[in-house]
Amino acid sequence: MGTYILRRVLYSIPVLIAASMLIFFFVSAVGDPLAQVRAIPKVSQETIHHIIVRKHLDKPLIVQYGYWVENAVLHRFGTTLLGDNPIWPDLRLALSNTLQLVIVSEVVAVIFAILVGVYSAVRQYSAFDYAATTFSFVGFSTPVFWLALILQVLVTNIFLAYGIRIFYTSGFSTPGVTGLLPSILDRLQHLALPVITLAFVSIAQYSRYLRASMLEVINSDYVRTARAKGLLTRQVVMKHALRNALIPFATVVALDFGAYFGGVIVTESVFSIPGMGLYFIRALNAADLYPIMAWLIVTAVMVILFNLIADILYGILDPRIRYD
Repeated sequence: MGTYILRRVLYSIPVLIAASMLIFFFVSAVGDPLAQVRAIPKVSQETIHHIIVRKHLDKPLIVQYGYWVENAVLHRFGTTLLGDNPIWPDLRLALSNTLQLVIVSEVVAVIFAILVGVYSAVRQYSAFDYAATTFSFVGFSTPVFWLALILQVLVTNIFLAYGIRIFYTSGFSTPGVTGLLPSILDRLQHLALPVITLAFVSIAQYSRYLRASMLEVINSDYVRTARAKGLLTRQVVMKHALRNALIPFATVVALDFGAYFGGVIVTESVFSIPGMGLYFIRALNAADLYPIMAWLIVTAVMVILFNLIADILYGILDPRIRYD
């Protein structure tokens, strides 16, 4: 396994280099990065010239790419185009906040998806199975922004009617809250609604995927053999069927986990969470290419990382797979 992981990490390096080149050249091709600055009457030509020299914008594009890679590797993505502010501190905070949201959402989604998917497969065509199917169709067709707004309205109306604050509808923490336990409870109250929003759609997707995988495994020869040996249904399902059904399921979850970092923009914007989504929106509004490229390369790293994790999970879940 160790050799396989090392080999996959080495394979990921050229993929990451290719991704960084595509990110830099495509983002740079959108136009003059100083167009918005030039449109400001109060900005002098001397200031513009200083920015050009500082960011090497007078050099060929391939040379600019080399300087950008140097800043990304040695100087934590360097500084912004405008204002010369360090990029990494704000990006690190946004990444940390998004990690908290995504991890909690995925854990909740995976737990409920396994419960729903396994029971639906075992009780195929039952009332629960039809209800789970209906829920999945609703989950697939529900827009994320609409669900987020509905949850905000519902919680706000409860607070106005009864004076009970169940969850917070925006932000990531309450200023002035101190102490470990109060801080954790406050963070959970802020995370609840965005977690429900993200997990709702994921549960619909994952449960259907696991149900289909379970049905395929349940009808296989080795499961019928286990039943013929007189094993309990619970042992057959949990020990023999579920482990093999989790192989494709784990791949989908791992890949979605990486993609979530670029896909929580809507949810974080609705709930005003200072994560990767809001960071990207603010960078776009500021028309600053360097924070945008830093955001894109971090997202690419996450996708590559969780592709690697998905492959490793194959070997853990399926003893027939050996890499060394």
